[in-house]
Parts: sequence; structure tokens; C-alpha cells
Amino acid sequence: MLSDMVNEKMNESDKGVIQVFCKNDGKSYQVPIGISLLELSRQLPLTLPYPVLSAKVNNRSEGLNFRLYNNKDIEFLDIRDSSGMRTYVRSLCFVLYKAVRELYPEGHLRMEHPVSKGYFCNLFLGRELQLEDALAIRQRMKEIIAADMPFHRVECHTTEAVRIFSEQGLEDKVKLLESSGSLYTCYHTLGDTVDFFYGNLLPSTGFVGLWDIVKYYDGLLLRVPNRQQPDHLEEVVKQQKMLDVFKEHLHWNQILGLNNVGDFNHLCQEGHATDLINVSEALQERKIARIAEEIASRSNVRLVLISGPSSSGKTTFSKRLSIQLMTCGLRPYPISLDNYFVNREDTPLDADGNYDYESLYALDLDLFNRQLKALLGGEEVELPVFNFNTGKKEYRGDILRIDDHTILILEGIHALNPDLTPEIAADKKFKIYVSALTTISLDDHNWIPTTDNRLLRRIIRDYNYRGYSARDTIGRWNSVRAGEDRWIFPFQENADVMFNSAMLYELAVLRSHAEPILNSVPRNCPEYAEAYRLLKFIRYFTPVQDKEIPPTSLLREFLGGSSLKY
Repeated sequence: MLSDMVNEKMNESDKGVIQVFCKNDGKSYQVPIGISLLELSRQLPLTLPYPVLSAKVNNRSEGLNFRLYNNKDIEFLDIRDSSGMRTYVRSLCFVLYKAVRELYPEGHLRMEHPVSKGYFCNLFLGRELQLEDALAIRQRMKEIIAADMPFHRVECHTTEAVRIFSEQGLEDKVKLLESSGSLYTCYHTLGDTVDFFYGNLLPSTGFVGLWDIVKYYDGLLLRVPNRQQPDHLEEVVKQQKMLDVFKEHLHWNQILGLNNVGDFNHLCQEGHATDLINVSEALQERKIARIAEEIASRSNVRLVLISGPSSSGKTTFSKRLSIQLMTCGLRPYPISLDNYFVNREDTPLDADGNYDYESLYALDLDLFNRQLKALLGGEEVELPVFNFNTGKKEYRGDILRIDDHTILILEGIHALNPDLTPEIAADKKFKIYVSALTTISLDDHNWIPTTDNRLLRRIIRDYNYRGYSARDTIGRWNSVRAGEDRWIFPFQENADVMFNSAMLYELAVLRSHAEPILNSVPRNCPEYAEAYRLLKFIRYFTPVQDKEIPPTSLLREFLGGSSLKY
């Protein structure tokens, strides 16, 4: 029986065919050896509503020019998938870079960070950027896309890639590749323009559909389709405060001589890792102290509201802020929103009919506001305690009365939502948004998504302290992100202050902790694709050990070894 199967496989090989299993329709097909994913996608009866942009081959993301030489499992992806969207955006960025290089040969383009539901880009021309510049760039991009120019991927020795980028004056890529330790490197070409991306590109510029580029403050905003409604561009949401936080940290990076990961790696390899850790921690402590001083200067403020997405470090931030508030002569008192859940049977349901504990209306808003008003009015209240076993609130004699020196600290996903505390006067509230807004980039054209920073933190924390594997955490991440999109991000600009919890050195430290956890994700599960992608990008960082990180560091919330009590 076994020999018959082997002979059958040998006969298939002799015929020049292989077998692929298409996850999109659950069927197997015999196809010619060496067929590209693009050719295959056009031959199979796929029913995706949008054009195929990339694919997962044996649970690893690949571009459509990838060729098949062995039996494979394949899932074709369109722009609604995060991998498909990343492929689309990378390719669009290459088109932007080519247009800028042709129009402004002496200009310098930096694609810095996601903001306002697009991607903020700085274009340094030696003068102020004008509206006419944005219009000229848009027109040239349209021409490049209309020409349907192919993207080519070239693999070579890293020394050869370094030589090519050095000749092009792209020192950011030279530094990154020199410090990567890789023997071989892949770069990309678009006509006579050369660039480097750490992920897949589309087969050609003609695959780029909906997009726009507009002047945005002192730079450019690259606009992309909405993943849920790819026929529509994302709405531009003004995020001046978010942009200011990014600029503040980029300014500090430049003072330290850190424009990208290549700069960081070179400093570490020269023995300056401890200096980078100390400076990063000092900058954060200085920022927290300034926030505390601002709160103390507002004599009416009695309630500090702290919000931010998952793994942003809100808990450690609130504890360190409390310490700084004490140095200002105030007595911080934490209030837990978890104790104000409605009884379980009254919890709203999500679209699948399950209890939606992330909903604002899973909280007893009436009781919460009545007790806050009473406390701020000088009255004594008995605080509830939610019993998660019974699903009901209980009262256990936890009595609280506050005085003029007491300030309430409330940390939670809904803290910046105006519907949480509608009955509390605005001048009595101070609102803080906390997130890991990664400011260092791989190079000038490859930023590091802030969500990747947070996901790596969560993977390490879940593994060390919650008994979850990387596969578990990755599998739940889309659901977590959906909750953030609904309940956190729309209210972030309501903050009086934004605090960036990301540190210059942290991804280099996270690498050593994350690698063994990510390597444990089996190749035969869907979560492997994300684990592989995270491993691929984090390995560009020279690893840094965590022994020099102080016990009060925000990063200790995820790595362990904190002197703060959680």
C-alpha cells in the first residue's frame, strides 16, 4: 500500500505536476511544477470579492510571484486580510518613493508612522513642503501605477546589497544590513529604482487600486483603503496630539543620533546599550514627573482618568504616576472599574450572543457616577466589590471618604469615553492616553507598527504569567484589536496628555524573550504566519540583555522583576 503511494508520487513528479490544497475552497488540485501563485490564482475558481494580493503557503506569507515546486497548502488573501493589506501598503510606499526620487533627486523621504488612519511621511527638500509638491507627487504616482511596472525581488549576498545601497546614498539601509548578521539579503527594484522591504510586494504597480496622498501639516499623509470596506478610503481623522507625541520622540531620537535600527545596532555593538537604557528610562520618568506636576497645578482636578490599548503599560504608568503625585503632596487612591460591572445576567451581548464584557454598558454607569459625585462632594461611600464567581456586586464594608489632598486614579479601557463620567465636571478630570507608540524605524521606508510592539509585550506576559502560548495570544489578537477600535481609539484625542510607553531599547530586549516563545508555534496552525513575521522583523535588532533595566521600569510589567506590586 505504502509503495503504491510512493510510486504514485513518483509518477506525478515524472509528469511535472504537484498537488496543492486550496484552503479557500477546501479542494486539492494537481498543478504544474514551478507555477507561480499569481498564475495559480487565475486558474482556480476563487470567489474572493476583491483581487488576490498575496497568499499563505504552508502558513507563511508569500508574494504572488512565489513559485511552487513541492506539494503545498495555500490560502489566497485579498486586502481584507492584514497580510494582504501590508503587501498593498508596502507596494504603494515603493511607488511613492520612486515618484519622490524622480521629482526631487536631492530630497529625502521618511515614512515615519501610522497616524490619522493613514501613514505620515516627511519629505525633506531644504525648504517648506508646498501643496504643489503633493499634487506633483500624486500625479507621478498615478503615472507609475498606470504603467503597470513590475516589482522585482533580487536575492544576493548582503555585501552586494550594501554596496548597491551605498552607491544610492541610502545609508539607513546600509547600516541596517551591515548590522543584521545575514549572509544573504533580498532587495527590490521598480524600474531603475532600488529599495528594501522586509515583506512581500505586489507583482506590479497595476495591482494598486484605491489610494491618495495629501499634504498633512508639515508633511504628507499616504491614504489607504478601509480594510472592512476596501472600496472606500479610510476617513482622515485629525490626530494632532498623536502626531505631536511622535514628533517629540523622533526629536529625542535624533538628538541621540538614532534615526533607525541600524543606528541603534551600531551603538549597541560599540558597547552603549546601558547608556541607551538609562537615557530611555530617564526620559520616561521625566515625562511622568511633568504630568504629575501639571495635575497638581490644576487645583480643581480630583479624578485622573487613564486609558490605552492592550499591553500599553497602563498599570505600571498609573503606579509610577501615583508615586510622582505623592511627591507633589497629593494622596492618590486607585478606583477599579472592574468592581462596577453590572450583574452578569444584565451584561450586553455581542454579535455572537456572548457576554460583551468590553462594552461600556457592561458597567453600572449610574452607580459609578453617583458614587463619584458623592466622593467629590465630600461624602462617605461604600465601594462595591464584584464577585467574578457569582457574577454579582457585593459590599464588604470598604468605606471611602476623600479630602482635599486625595486624588482618585481610574485606569481602564473606557476612561476617556465621555459617556463614562458624564455627570462629573470637566475641570475636575484629567485625562491621559497611554500607548506604546514605537518611534524607531527599521529604515527610512520601513516603520515598525505600534501594534507589533504591543503584541510582543502581550505574548511575553501571557506566556510568563497567564499560562497562554504565543499561539493562544496571536489567535485572540484580532478580537482584542476590534475592541480597541470600538472602545479606545475613537476617544484618544480627548486626552489632556498622551504618554508614549515605548522605549528606544525595548524591542532589542524583547527579542531574547520573544524568540523561544514564537519558535514554539507549530507550523501547521494559522497563527504560525504571524509568529514567523514577528520573528523575521525582531531579528533585525541586536539583542540586549535585560539585567540593566531598573526594577521600576515599565517594561518590567511584561518581563517580570518589578519592584512594584500588581
